[in-house]
Amino acid sequence: MPDRHAKTTDGQLSSGTNSQTLEVSVVMPCLNESETLQACIQEARKAIEDAGISGEVVIADNGSTDGSQAIAESAGARVVNIPQRGYGSALLGGIMAAKGQYILMGDADGSYNFGELPRFVEKLRGGAELVMGCRLPKGGGTIMPGAMPWKHRWIGNPVLSGLGRIFFRSPVDDFHCGLRAFRKDAIVGLDLHCTGMEFASEMVVKSTFAQLEIDQVPITLRPDGRSKAPHLQSWRDGWRHLRFMLLHSPKWLFLFPGALLTLVSLLGFVTLVWGPVKIGGLNFSINTLLVSAIGMLVGFQTLFFAVYTKVVAVQQGVLNPDARVKKLLSMPLVEWGLLAGLGLVLAGVAGLIGAVLYWQAAGFGNLPTEQSLRIVIPAVTSIAMGVQWMFSGFALAVLGLKVK
Repeated sequence: MPDRHAKTTDGQLSSGTNSQTLEVSVVMPCLNESETLQACIQEARKAIEDAGISGEVVIADNGSTDGSQAIAESAGARVVNIPQRGYGSALLGGIMAAKGQYILMGDADGSYNFGELPRFVEKLRGGAELVMGCRLPKGGGTIMPGAMPWKHRWIGNPVLSGLGRIFFRSPVDDFHCGLRAFRKDAIVGLDLHCTGMEFASEMVVKSTFAQLEIDQVPITLRPDGRSKAPHLQSWRDGWRHLRFMLLHSPKWLFLFPGALLTLVSLLGFVTLVWGPVKIGGLNFSINTLLVSAIGMLVGFQTLFFAVYTKVVAVQQGVLNPDARVKKLLSMPLVEWGLLAGLGLVLAGVAGLIGAVLYWQAAGFGNLPTEQSLRIVIPAVTSIAMGVQWMFSGFALAVLGLKVK
């Protein structure tokens, strides 16, 4: 009787099915993981065998110099050499080389338990397209003592995952968990391209945009088995994750901050344009009026940035198609921009004329600074905003040329 879990010539485990139609590939990125690699491969292979799954273990080697490749091959894994450095590069190469319908990816440092594989596969068989592991207690996960630095456990992961849920309404509690499984064709179709650690965020964000079926499995994070420092660099990689999320959310990067700044500045501007205001022991006057005027200009321009980036992101396929963008670009933006801008410019010019007449009435001599600035500041602010509006109309019309 043949062995139901016989090893094929290229390191795959067969369960009575054709080795070219595997159900699962376990993909591990590897850069000098000789201390822990063999145990991880053995753990993954045992999980495949015990569950009776047809599968393989793929090591996406990123240029190891410590003999990791030989260790992987002797442990029964298939090694794929990925010359371009980076966590994302290694995983992308491993994913493309994998032969499984489903892929379970996880780090080769001993921190993840590959024995959890059947729980992920069960979710995928049930219709999920991306199944995230969750290490955080909020999602039922467990972090063993010493498994995660305090700044990652209490600041980095909760904050970045929280922002991800707010920005993208993603049903994921742990954005950066390295143990996750997915349907290969669904993830390949997302056109992932980040080469660094932010690859973890990219997969979740783009899966959310594509409305893939996302589920999660609570897992236990173990202390890794390395004797050297981890590849992750907390502040650099944390910033790269945050940067990625901001760049894919014009609403939170530009629209909300711009709207808040514009409204607060407008309130101060309208209040102070008629004269000083005293609140408690504080006296707000011409200096605060000037700050409010600058705040309005900056906020106004930030709102236009929100529109520009939304349009470009939709056109380039970074964000999903949006009917509001199509409708906006179909409008006579140049004409509307010119009319609105011209109105503001003319209002500002009228204010400057009034300032000149006020100066003339004083015999073109010295004027009280506060009174004159209370006329000039609103006038030049109106002119600047009018010019912004006119050029923004042209800019949006240029972006709309592609769809007309």
